[in-house]
Amino acid sequence: MDTFSSLADGFAVALTWQNLGLALIGCFLGTIIGALPGLGPSNGVAILIPLAFTLGLPVTPALILLTSVYYGAMYGGRISAILLNIPGDEPAVMTTLDGYPMARNGQAGEALALSGIASFVGAFAATWGLAILAPQLVKVALLFGPAEYFALFALAFATLGGITSRNQAKSAFAAALGLAIAMIGVDGQTGVPRLSFGQIHLYDGIDFLVAIVGLFALSEVFIFIEHRGEGENGGDATKVRLGRLMPSGAMLKKTSGSMARGTVIGFVAGILPGAGASLGSFLAYAFEKKLCDKDGTFGKGDPRGVAAPEAGNNAAAGGALVPMLALGVPGSGTTAVLLAMLLALNVTPGPLLFTNNPDVVWGLIAALFIGNVMLLLLNIPMVGMFVRVLLVPTKYLMPAVAMISFVGIYGISGSTFDLLVMIIFGVLGWVLRKFDVPLVPVIMGVMLGNQMEVNLRRAMTISDGDWSALLASPLSIGLWCFAIGGFVLPIVLGRLFRRPAQPAAIREETAPGD
Repeated sequence: MDTFSSLADGFAVALTWQNLGLALIGCFLGTIIGALPGLGPSNGVAILIPLAFTLGLPVTPALILLTSVYYGAMYGGRISAILLNIPGDEPAVMTTLDGYPMARNGQAGEALALSGIASFVGAFAATWGLAILAPQLVKVALLFGPAEYFALFALAFATLGGITSRNQAKSAFAAALGLAIAMIGVDGQTGVPRLSFGQIHLYDGIDFLVAIVGLFALSEVFIFIEHRGEGENGGDATKVRLGRLMPSGAMLKKTSGSMARGTVIGFVAGILPGAGASLGSFLAYAFEKKLCDKDGTFGKGDPRGVAAPEAGNNAAAGGALVPMLALGVPGSGTTAVLLAMLLALNVTPGPLLFTNNPDVVWGLIAALFIGNVMLLLLNIPMVGMFVRVLLVPTKYLMPAVAMISFVGIYGISGSTFDLLVMIIFGVLGWVLRKFDVPLVPVIMGVMLGNQMEVNLRRAMTISDGDWSALLASPLSIGLWCFAIGGFVLPIVLGRLFRRPAQPAAIREETAPGD
């Protein structure tokens, strides 16, 4: 009952004209920011922090504005992922796998509406989890040490092959390439430059936003140029049927389980400090594919492949607030930015925050409930407007994509060197797509490689170099077993399923000659 009475006090704080207006503005700006490739929630929040200080906003209104931008950007990342095969931010990478094929199959409206509903379900449930289950889930998060985190990341990479490609070798190569790219820069422990080739600009490593925009956005432009705008690879958007603008009842019923499972997986991943929405989205898609992909429809426009990662990444966004508010440990890059803003406003997140500043915490949670409803009401009616993007001739759309990519990256870093790196990644993405090498493992390697290395080194430092420390807890052993199984089973099962299919194919080919 204390939770509900505190939440009622929070709604009293949130339901003022100022806070409602800030939540609406934040939701709208966040959706737009999330849809722009390369910006994402962390950069969107960082860009608007100076505005919050300039307006002289107190702690609660400032936090409401920025968390509304955060949630809005998580919603918006799916728009360009579905319509253009260009994820607006890193968690939306998984949405491209089935969202873009749905758009190409004439289901763009359904994909956008379904992803909006899945985002609402994930974020709304995660906000309840933040309000009710935070103390219990924080205890679970504390079970993860460096060895467990390393095993968790190993599990993520081990299962990549069965998710993004039918060829485990190509997926393993792509993941190794991503991890190698993540190693570029100055070694954080020894201070020695690695793979920098004497370039000072590479000392800070490769920004994963530059990699994402290059591999996805620019490679799409290069493929369009290669095919001169003709055929399927040229992205002739004018021939795409828009389809209905709302998912059918049957589709919602079919995907309801996917949303529920994605929400639970994403929220648990979100509360793990440092895991973030990317891991939540990935694990939600991975689990759903292994559970439901009996007919091989995932990756070809299966609605469940859209619902699960969207529910997962939005649930992870809410889950990431749990360690930030309860422990003072950011659960993601965006919550790290929010943590810095709170510290700048002389508010210290942690166990005493709920006691010392209850109006801030519960006002924020109430505003998140209100913001989720606003986002649903904003996004569903705007599906028709988003789908109209497909009616723009590709010869006009692709130059706009290239312009947004260059302006977005230069606006973030102010570095012309990053623009050159982005072009290199664009060429790399084009080459990899020519050889049917999946891009998602490369991105996951770039994003998670640094954290994987950091946790491995921490585990080795704590154990004084004893490798058995990686298998010291039942949790880490369980994760390693799942990782080995996730890598081996697709290879074994793939061979078993292909063997019965080969005689049938031979019989079909020889039948006319009999």
